[in-house]
Amino acid sequence: MFDGEKSESLSYKSSGVDLDRAEKALSLIKTSVTSTFSRNVLSDLSSFCGLFELNLKDYKNPVLTSSTDGVGTKLLIAKEMNCFKYIGQDLVAMCVNDILCCGSRPLFFLDYIACGKIDPEKIQIIVGSISESCKQCKTSLIGGETAEMPDMYQSDDIDIAGFVVGIVEKENIITKDLVRENDLLVGVPSSGIHSNGFSLVRKVIKEKNLDLNKVYRELGEKYLGDILLTPTRIYYELVSRIIDIDNIRVHGIAHITGGGFYDNIRRIVPEYLDVKIKRGSWEVLPVFRFFQKMGNISDREM
Repeated sequence: MFDGEKSESLSYKSSGVDLDRAEKALSLIKTSVTSTFSRNVLSDLSSFCGLFELNLKDYKNPVLTSSTDGVGTKLLIAKEMNCFKYIGQDLVAMCVNDILCCGSRPLFFLDYIACGKIDPEKIQIIVGSISESCKQCKTSLIGGETAEMPDMYQSDDIDIAGFVVGIVEKENIITKDLVRENDLLVGVPSSGIHSNGFSLVRKVIKEKNLDLNKVYRELGEKYLGDILLTPTRIYYELVSRIIDIDNIRVHGIAHITGGGFYDNIRRIVPEYLDVKIKRGSWEVLPVFRFFQKMGNISDREM
């Protein structure tokens, strides 16, 4: 700087971080977040961390479980469709469905939202979806972080991650050591592509010039984009009901995510056993057939 030359007074706001927008976003999500609180939550949104009081009277040897996940490039479909009302359910489901596999029940959840520029209304929609989904599985949303990071992200970019902590009685942990010869394998239907494989889905869309705002006859009467944004199914209620049935012993649960049948089912079966799955014993959803045909994708890849 030369003598006599005045420099601009810099601030957070001039660097692209707007604390007023962040405060507005916090005020918009407060009601939906606190609606998930149980009596075990000892903190509020002004705390520097989430506090959760464990009630251990129903456990002899409690074991805490945890999982973290995101929504992946499905967010790019949501961005293109400008529809974020289901993304929160995707986030909760991908985390909670994982800990269900060991027989655990979720206790509390945290979220992380990163963006180039905070849009308070968009944050409200996403966190509202997270909150409603937490209530579906009796889980408290006890904390989170919204990070505005210009230059790291474009102004309308957004990414989210979730973290869940659950609990299970040690003697009731479901592991692959329980799986025995002649056990029955039961498949539970998905709601669609969930939050997996969207890099391949988007590749097919690009290569075949598919239109997210178009109705394709093979898929029914909904826009392609709306079908792809069908939220991930949360299996909490179903799995909890089955585990609580006295005369049924669940020996293994696989969450079918990115690795498909081959990788995920293999994880819950001892090395000396194998699984037989009868093709045609379940109905394949039209969205899978559609993308397999459009992308000329092999059965194994599907």
